[in-house]
Amino acid sequence: MSDTTPSCFDRPYSAFLFDMDGTILSSLLAAERVWGAWAARQGLDVEAFLPTMHGARGVDTIAKLNLPGVDPVAEAAAITEAEINDVEGVFALPGAAAYLAALPVDRWAIVTSSPLRLAHKRLEAAGLPIPKFIVTAEDVEIGKPNPQCYILGAERLGFSPSECLVFEDVQAGILAGEAAGSDVLVITATQHHDLETSHPTLHSYEDVKVRIYEDGKIGLGK
Repeated sequence: MSDTTPSCFDRPYSAFLFDMDGTILSSLLAAERVWGAWAARQGLDVEAFLPTMHGARGVDTIAKLNLPGVDPVAEAAAITEAEINDVEGVFALPGAAAYLAALPVDRWAIVTSSPLRLAHKRLEAAGLPIPKFIVTAEDVEIGKPNPQCYILGAERLGFSPSECLVFEDVQAGILAGEAAGSDVLVITATQHHDLETSHPTLHSYEDVKVRIYEDGKIGLGK
């Protein structure tokens, strides 16, 4: 980001669009248990595979592998059921619950690659609210990094993507937010390795407050 580009901390937005896993909650342990077991059954190198499955729809992750005799739709459905039945260790990121609760309900949405039932299960396990607006895997034909999900999230809120701030944690989601025309804030709370990005970063929601402007727009306050 150049010095002449206003930071997302300095401008009002019509709405916020939040990715879910790794952005407002951590489901890393549960997801890697389920996906690791699946990868092992497929004869994959589990350690090499696991970093590739974050931030994308399960069906897209499996399809990219081109495994002979494997139906991506059927396998993704089975994995989703396994994930719904395993939410042990799912928790809200520090400050996320209070931050979301402070936002006007019609000014934020969750935009996740998870199927709807899994999203609800993980939000419940983490003690986070089910938002008024949510975009899940079933709502799009092409998952992240395609921008369709964030464009749809903005539409459901009644705004243009350029009026929205996207909260993301992985490259696929960052690219989706960029392609939608939104500003992007990168959440680093669950990252074990530094993610190279030109976007502003935030480690904890405890470090920011919700700012509400007189015209109803929202922003990031310190």
